[in-house]
Amino acid sequence: MMSGNYTSIDNQNISGSVPAAVPDPGHLTVKFEDSNLQTFPPSGAHGKIASGARPPRDADDTFSKPVSGSDESQQSGWLRVFSVSSYKSYFDVDTSDVLERIKDSLLPFSGTFNEKTSNSPDLYGPFWICTTLIFVAAAIGTFVTYVAHKIKSKDWEYDINVVQWSAGLFYGYVTIVPLVLYVILKYFSAPSGLVQLFCLYGYSLFVFIPALCLSIVPIEIFRWVVAGVAGVMSATFVAVNLRAHIVSAGERWFLIVAGIFLLQLALSVVLKLYLFTITV
Repeated sequence: MMSGNYTSIDNQNISGSVPAAVPDPGHLTVKFEDSNLQTFPPSGAHGKIASGARPPRDADDTFSKPVSGSDESQQSGWLRVFSVSSYKSYFDVDTSDVLERIKDSLLPFSGTFNEKTSNSPDLYGPFWICTTLIFVAAAIGTFVTYVAHKIKSKDWEYDINVVQWSAGLFYGYVTIVPLVLYVILKYFSAPSGLVQLFCLYGYSLFVFIPALCLSIVPIEIFRWVVAGVAGVMSATFVAVNLRAHIVSAGERWFLIVAGIFLLQLALSVVLKLYLFTITV
């Protein structure tokens, strides 16, 4: 008797607890809210590394305007320089982008490099170009010295300082020169972006990679020609691309462009004198 009552109660409870229609879980839509942990760049941009990762237009705004609603908003001004996430967008390039910019650097008279990279300057290409130059310069310079000593049957010793000197030259040049030029352009109220200058100068050094490889030919006049051609191409590339921006600096724009051109030529002369002037 009690068993029957329990059965009846259980059946009623079960029938009352089962809904009339259960929706198919496969049709449920789950909506996730956007993460508020993104610190840089602004969430409205789009890039290749991740959603919202596109290089900003100008470095001036990069480190001065905190993104509202983010963790970085508590850090203002140049404190954001020390945040790794602030630099992610400057490496948001693929192989085709880098190759296209390298090709533009080998066409110095086109003057379209700044226009193409105005919205997406990168530091990936300049970093690897400088790094490649360091090892190419050290390796080829050492090899040329070795061959010169062996031809004259003299003892040869490896100079480790070549690597250190090359690293200081290329990394220092591509960092200090754009910084100084940025300050000068700011003084004359000429439009400029710091990262844009880093990008321009970094790619301007690519022409020295094949030039260093050609300098392995043991003919002094040929080495001078190679160094001269590479220097003129690199200097023209930088000067032509900056001319349109520097013209707004006033009457002294020509002096600035001429200084940029001559400084780039001086780099090629230094490379020739230090790496490929062999004394045995």
